[in-house]
Amino acid sequence: MFYYLDGTVAELLPYLAVIDCGGVGYACKTTNHTLSSLKKGQRGRLYTYLNVGEDLFDLYGFATQNELNSFKLLIGVSGVGPKAALAILSSGTPESLAMAIVTGDEKSLTAAPGVGKKIAQRIILELKDKMTRESGGSLDFSGGMGAPAPAMFASKAGEAAQALAVLGYSSQEVSAALKGIDVESLPLEEIIRQSLKKMVK
Repeated sequence: MFYYLDGTVAELLPYLAVIDCGGVGYACKTTNHTLSSLKKGQRGRLYTYLNVGEDLFDLYGFATQNELNSFKLLIGVSGVGPKAALAILSSGTPESLAMAIVTGDEKSLTAAPGVGKKIAQRIILELKDKMTRESGGSLDFSGGMGAPAPAMFASKAGEAAQALAVLGYSSQEVSAALKGIDVESLPLEEIIRQSLKKMVK
């Protein structure tokens, strides 16, 4: 229903930002990362998700599309509600979430308030499975170099590609995003971050 809200930041509260658009204040539940990017009285844009149910009508807003995509991915996991998804995204970034899923790092997920070991394991299991089904194994791990890569290089590029696939990007999008990035020398999280920036332009 709403793609994004663009207006004046009227109020900032814990896990909540109010955006004034033409005299109407939209209350968006959000993460600490998004809150830190906003300033009261200044213009702000939030990419939104509307959660409608029998007894609820909640609007969620995020400073980046990557964070919104990660939120939607998390609430798609059985047993993970919006509150837990916000907590996870408040304690980490979309890049660190993807890395946690690819590497099976439960501890980084359980660092979020209210997220126990069982939920962390379910997130990793379901999203890894989703990645395996959707990536199709046709990712270009050469970083656009056009030649077979050394084993370590291919492994790091492969991990980055897996992490991006976890976030919902297609194999074609991931292959294009990796081209031109120095995957041999950059840290894994930086490769993911640069790839995400290219894909949301």
